[in-house]
Amino acid sequence: MTADILSTARQRGTENKLPYAGAITPTEAHALLQHNPNARLIDVRTNAERDWVGRVAVPESQHAAVQWNVYPGGTPNPEFLAQLAQVAGKDNVLLFLCRSGVRSRHAAKLATENGYANCFDILEGFEGDKDAQGHRKTVSGWCKAGLPWLGA
Repeated sequence: MTADILSTARQRGTENKLPYAGAITPTEAHALLQHNPNARLIDVRTNAERDWVGRVAVPESQHAAVQWNVYPGGTPNPEFLAQLAQVAGKDNVLLFLCRSGVRSRHAAKLATENGYANCFDILEGFEGDKDAQGHRKTVSGWCKAGLPWLGA
């Protein structure tokens, strides 16, 4: 099962010429985390986003928070790679998650450039795209897929 998920994610990476291993849907990411103890979900949202919006509910041994940008100010986290090294090995399967799938792509690319071999972007992110009223969690993403998460 996990081999099939990773194969599909890698195929997306090849088809889309991604600068990292591939792209994975939220549902695939959740299934992979349940069946692959080597997988780590790296939540790159700010601490404020996790505190105010919510966070994924996966085992702590498979989850880490490493901010891509820091709050307040939204400036790049100068310690991103050092913090990533503290929570993940270069051979772990790393599943990067942000709000809607933009910062996670940047994080997967940087990690790949620095020797992490199995970096995947979680498509759609935690909250997904905005609906017609400008709200998130209703169109796509981890929450919309009905995957476990803890509210703020």
